[in-house]
Amino acid sequence: MLHVEQFRYEADNFAYLIYGKSQALAVDGGAWQEMLAFLKSNGLSLTIVTNTHGHFDHTSGNEKLLKFTNAEFLSLSELAEKKEIPIDGEKVSVYRTAGHTADSACFHTGRSLVSGDTLFNGTIGNCFTGDWRSFYHSILRLMALPDETIIYAGHDYVKDSLAFARRLEPDNREIDIFQDSYDYNHVCSTMADERRINPYLRFNEEPIIRLLKKRGLPCATEWERWQSLMSID
Repeated sequence: MLHVEQFRYEADNFAYLIYGKSQALAVDGGAWQEMLAFLKSNGLSLTIVTNTHGHFDHTSGNEKLLKFTNAEFLSLSELAEKKEIPIDGEKVSVYRTAGHTADSACFHTGRSLVSGDTLFNGTIGNCFTGDWRSFYHSILRLMALPDETIIYAGHDYVKDSLAFARRLEPDNREIDIFQDSYDYNHVCSTMADERRINPYLRFNEEPIIRLLKKRGLPCATEWERWQSLMSID
């Protein structure tokens, strides 16, 4: 079984090591110094460096990690859908999730998903591509994962995400329950949590449909509900 270690850097970014008994994969390695220290103290060899997307706040640690290890760099262009990256005989699966950026990718192993800026804890990323249809299908792809899937996002946006979710659903007690469980030192959620609190995954739930109707927004189909939710600010 592979493990995931989370590293906080800058204001709210997260970097990750996915690792086994002797090998590790670095994803969005901005916290490169802390990551190198973790590798050394745990006797791990960094074999792969890669990213969830090409924004500089996620790629800033690549050169340092490659300089101080013998790791190979996997560019986003090399990360094909369903590509499997071997780490200590286990597999890390790649999901291409266009929307936030055209090159966005997520990494899935066991119960863990490193989701970058596609899916946050309590919200989703901005659709900088303007390709709403692709982003919609990317979110549907992730929603198909089991409830127990642990979501490790690219940023700690929990406070603002929950404030927005609470504004849309002030009677949703699950939002307060999730906020009470927040741990600054280990920020994550489960897919089950997201189904309960994240409005962008709740477009088929009756409270969200009522909200859209009240605002006079189209909601007859799932695609209309998605577009309507994305239009709310």
